Amino acid sequence: MTILPANIGSFSEPVRKLWERMNPCTLCPRQCKVYRGRGETGFCGIGDMPLVSSVGPHFGEESVLVGSGGSGTIFFAGCNLGCVFCQNFDISHNRAGRKMAIELLAQAMLGLQDYGCSNINFVTPTHVAAAIAVAIELAREGGLKLPTVYNTGGYDSVETLKLLEGFVDIYMPDMKYADSKVSEELSAAPDYPEVNFAAVKEMHCQVGDLQVKDGLATRGLLIRHLVLPDNLAGSFEVIDFLAEQISPNTTINVMDQYRPCYKASSHPKINRRPTFEEIESIRQYVTQKGMNVLL
Repeated sequence: MTILPANIGSFSEPVRKLWERMNPCTLCPRQCKVYRGRGETGFCGIGDMPLVSSVGPHFGEESVLVGSGGSGTIFFAGCNLGCVFCQNFDISHNRAGRKMAIELLAQAMLGLQDYGCSNINFVTPTHVAAAIAVAIELAREGGLKLPTVYNTGGYDSVETLKLLEGFVDIYMPDMKYADSKVSEELSAAPDYPEVNFAAVKEMHCQVGDLQVKDGLATRGLLIRHLVLPDNLAGSFEVIDFLAEQISPNTTINVMDQYRPCYKASSHPKINRRPTFEEIESIRQYVTQKGMNVLL
């Protein structure tokens, strides 16, 4: 059986409203307004059923997510961003994956729990938020107890996030840019800074600062910030925003993994890795602000 709008009525009101936001689609800030239930696709390239690239324990995430059993990751194909330097472009841009019925998605969550994973980690979830909410509701009815992680590129609609309240325990958004011209050039999203800052505020309103018990995150906000060459990511502005408008206790992973991938070679500004000095200056600034730097 596949869940379709005809029988979505048996689910909670937030789930029903999320599903309605797909037809026409207003789930994300792009507001494509395509009818995904009819097979139409917008910027993300995905219909009403999610495409899943992989499911399994992942040991390369932040230490507070991994534990002994790994983070139970579910990688979704497609994306609502067009990052020219995407390291997972086969999944995000080329949409490598297989269509998965929502019941099977719920079963996958329970399977990760049975395996001993520390959480359920939805990677690139924004464009399939409705399907994820349905699956979480089913999985919890089936005995899911693990914290859920919303591992997002950070280009999220506040209206959609409000409907996700209670479904997400740990929000882990990217904060990619503070400059609209850079976000337009590198991710085809000129409104990214405005949208991202508002989304992070809503996420923190829902779950608060990151809470860790016995070395594992249980609830809260965990920020990822990828350092780009020449401060193209607007790192200092992002840190100021977090310290002054979110919380001085914010936990942030200042990521040094950037390398030129996908189409980055066509953009001279990002056709190199950031230097050690560039990365360390940002980490030191986070420390000066009194926030938590996660390694």
